[in-house]
Amino acid sequence: MNTSPSSSRKKRRQRTKRLAICAMLSALGVVVLYFGALLEIFELCVVALAAMLMVPIVIEYGRGYPWGIYLTTTVLSLLLLPQKMPGVVYLLFGFYPIVKAYLERLPRWICFICKQGIFVLIEAAVVVASNLILGVEEMPLWYDASLVLLGYATLVLFDVALTKLITLYVRKYRDRLSRLMN
Repeated sequence: MNTSPSSSRKKRRQRTKRLAICAMLSALGVVVLYFGALLEIFELCVVALAAMLMVPIVIEYGRGYPWGIYLTTTVLSLLLLPQKMPGVVYLLFGFYPIVKAYLERLPRWICFICKQGIFVLIEAAVVVASNLILGVEEMPLWYDASLVLLGYATLVLFDVALTKLITLYVRKYRDRLSRLMN
């Protein structure tokens, strides 16, 4: 199948534009995470916000581009942030909007079970990372259990908020932004 020079040039231009948009969103994600490193009280909020930046890319571009944003933002935040906790939490949690897109194609009950499994794995990874890697002092069992339950509730609320954001994007903003992005 022969492609004309103009169509290959158009495809190359489109790939370059997509890459540039993804690079800008990665940089914006690092800046957002930097605010969380400066104002430690907002660590979880900025991680959620940085993860939500991928929603239009997941919807419009699919497959590889969102993973590139996730990996770039993770590596840059772990290298550049003065406090590493937002970068570590993003490493453990920032991939969720991408995985959510794949999971929601499954039947509802399988999707629910897979999401719960991911939430449990994320919680376990956060506990291990905070205790072993970051050297957070050991707390009583009731304290760790309450943090795990709060973290689980936060993940469930984030999933609901992400669903609402995706719905808002598709219904209200997709037409305007897709013209800019493609």
